[in-house]
Amino acid sequence: MTTPSYLSGNLAPISDETEAYDLPVSGALPTELTGRYFRNGPNPRPGEDPGHWFAGHGMLHGVRLDRGRAEWYRNRWVHTKKFTDNAPFISENGVDLAAVTANTSVIRHADRIFALVENGLPHELTPELATVGPCDFGGRLATAMTAHPKEDPVTGELHFFGYGYFPPFVTYHRLSADGELVESREIEVPKSTMMHDFAVTEHYLIWLDLPFVFELGRAGMPYAWDDGYGARIGVSPRQGGPTRWFDVDPCYVFHVGNAWEDADGRIVLNAARYTQAGFTGLWAHIGNTGDPARHAATIATATLHRWTLDPASGSVKEEAQDDRGIEFPTYNDALLGRASRYLYTVGENSHSIVKYDHQTGAAQVRETGGDTGEAVFVAAEGARAEDEGWLLSVVTTGESSELLVLDATDLSDVASVRLPQRVPAGFHGTWLADGPR
Repeated sequence: MTTPSYLSGNLAPISDETEAYDLPVSGALPTELTGRYFRNGPNPRPGEDPGHWFAGHGMLHGVRLDRGRAEWYRNRWVHTKKFTDNAPFISENGVDLAAVTANTSVIRHADRIFALVENGLPHELTPELATVGPCDFGGRLATAMTAHPKEDPVTGELHFFGYGYFPPFVTYHRLSADGELVESREIEVPKSTMMHDFAVTEHYLIWLDLPFVFELGRAGMPYAWDDGYGARIGVSPRQGGPTRWFDVDPCYVFHVGNAWEDADGRIVLNAARYTQAGFTGLWAHIGNTGDPARHAATIATATLHRWTLDPASGSVKEEAQDDRGIEFPTYNDALLGRASRYLYTVGENSHSIVKYDHQTGAAQVRETGGDTGEAVFVAAEGARAEDEGWLLSVVTTGESSELLVLDATDLSDVASVRLPQRVPAGFHGTWLADGPR
């Protein structure tokens, strides 16, 4: 019997939790990189077949850096009710938002660390990666929480949403800077769509209502492409008010880059955009469904794309920014929702990091020689330029993994930390600096 694609190669899970100390370092780690790098991803238990890459239990990998030393590495499963009790997500009692995998991303807000997945509650973690438990913010959160919340660098508020199988399909939420859930409101859409990400600008919330929709009774991951649904981008005022929708060419987006309002009041949105053929081929591959030969021929990565939305005229402009395959866009989070010049992505076949300059249109490519994860940007203390800092990425070659540290200005080597075991391909990471937040 053929091993599913999501259980083979560098998607294959590892079987144990472990830890190691005083890790070998090549080069010189910057002393101000003192904190923790965490990365989340799906990792089913030994012998489990979750049926789709996205459905494996969440596993966090962590590296502690301390003034030029790599103090420790450890990996831990996120102990949700699904992991500990095999509790069903949907039962005769309804939906259990704690019976999820928490396998997609990890964030810190108001000095609390959370593992996230888009169909359930956040799960709080300790700085040593132990699971504290699910969080509903004092009983106020009654929906799932996206894996891609946005922390406003000016106000400190955390903006996020939840989508579900049944109405209300999308609900917007806002946490105060000190972690209190202070606002929830419905964003009306016709059906439940797989809305993985969104964007925030200084005055607006940006929604992606795309034609990958929920189908009740569908086996496995219950979503499918719907040619009749259409595709549109929604713009909601952050302070409240109706959402304005802009029709766009059919596509799918897992991840946005940044978004902002330009000098003319137009909204600029950058994202990793899939065509229908590319997305459905990818979905079949990571779910091991359909004809393997057919979806191998159609699978494609996303490309960098830009939409410019004009609230005054109601017009939208679509522009391909590049034709190379990319995913996992990141940038300097201090500019979230404001105009930014640089964007970092994982390149085609996940063997490179690409740095885009929106001002000049240039793209710089750094080959890594291995399976490359999302590049997390960390700004240098007192940085005078947007790209003054470092990129942190887990790179795996065969059975060996390293935490690679690059200079974000020119993608040159700074240091690498050899990890004690292979880190399977995963999703999103974060840098948690020591000190007050």
